[in-house]
Amino acid sequence: MSATDGTQDASDTWGPRARALMPGGVSSPVRSFRGVGGEPFFVERGAGPYLFDLGGRRLIDLVMSYGPLILGHAPEPVVAAAAQAVAEGLSFGAPSPREVLLAERITSAMPAVEKLRFVNSGTEATMSALRVARAATGRRLVVKFSGCYHGHHDSLLIRAGSGAATLGVPDSAGVPAELASLTVSVPYNDTEAVTRLFHDRGPDIAAVIVEPVAGNMGTVLPAPGFLEALRALTWGAGALLVFDEVMTGFRVGWGGVQGGGVTPDLTCLAKVIGAGMPVGAYGGRRDLMALVAPEGPVYQAGTLSGNPVAMAAGLAQLDAIGGPAFYDPLAQATAALADGLEERAARHGVAAVAPRMGGMMSLFFAERAPSNMAETEAADRERFARFFHGMLAEGVFWPPSPFETAFVSQAHTPDVIDGVLAAADRVLARL
Repeated sequence: MSATDGTQDASDTWGPRARALMPGGVSSPVRSFRGVGGEPFFVERGAGPYLFDLGGRRLIDLVMSYGPLILGHAPEPVVAAAAQAVAEGLSFGAPSPREVLLAERITSAMPAVEKLRFVNSGTEATMSALRVARAATGRRLVVKFSGCYHGHHDSLLIRAGSGAATLGVPDSAGVPAELASLTVSVPYNDTEAVTRLFHDRGPDIAAVIVEPVAGNMGTVLPAPGFLEALRALTWGAGALLVFDEVMTGFRVGWGGVQGGGVTPDLTCLAKVIGAGMPVGAYGGRRDLMALVAPEGPVYQAGTLSGNPVAMAAGLAQLDAIGGPAFYDPLAQATAALADGLEERAARHGVAAVAPRMGGMMSLFFAERAPSNMAETEAADRERFARFFHGMLAEGVFWPPSPFETAFVSQAHTPDVIDGVLAAADRVLARL
């Protein structure tokens, strides 16, 4: 469809129409720009590292659909594979070979994922994994970390109260307090708090779910030994360790974060394995996945799960990535951007840090890289909002929230990175 569809093509025309029909005028809250102020622009198309808005303005994109577009927008092999799949049928309601092929790619890259089930989103993946964990252990309590987002299902849409380990209270209207109380939230990277929790309530804990590199409070790296401690504590208590690699899976490395040596019992995936199409997956040890229907008593289903177009797009993207060698240049590009931002901020007397891993990074206006949600919240959010709008005016689309992660793709070549840094230099000089 044409961006204009026979009407005016300005975002200030589409915005009121959208708000009249959809909450906030958006299909996901962060797109509303509430975290930074102002009105969102509307997109006509993407190509490589760029977005084009309805007025024809070209923007260097560092949102990249929040992670899936590791090859850039509309890469030829993914578009061709999806187009062929569309021509053959949008949905079958029956198995297709592409499901098997994509499952083979994923399990070959992630040895901890011996079997998996495709779903339609990261939310479905984490919800289903916790259902398996509770069935496998016969326990109800789940441990999560404040600032880690695992989708919008009721079991995990909670925040921490005061103290190191607090029973969850709902973070959204409509979430029953009784259900939220089955989740305990602990500060990220706080090994002592998790240890105390397992000492007090170990026999009640079904699972610990964690983003092994946090990406939903900005990019926050795990402290040395943190993931290893979670593995030891869960093993010792008979609980399961669930890695939410929805963001990090095939984004920071071919085997995800778990490729670095810490092996979870269950893994949740989405984003890169769908190349921009709605898709998710959860998987893990063969004995755990044998609990899932029709093999076992844990029911989970989805009419569009394993959708042939999504499978084709994801398969083409993983084939284009090819293996571990893809990630060194990606990490180098991300480091060049992160280091360049830190250097320019320092030059202009602006306190800023840019933690990064693989193809993901953030910019915090703070003296040091945050290690948990409280520290990310303490960073200068007003300055971030000014940075965001300054970059947008310079033709760079940075994530519109200080708690989101920026993403670099293969299409972000050195000249594109240089363009971002030149824009940032001008913006930081004004901050």
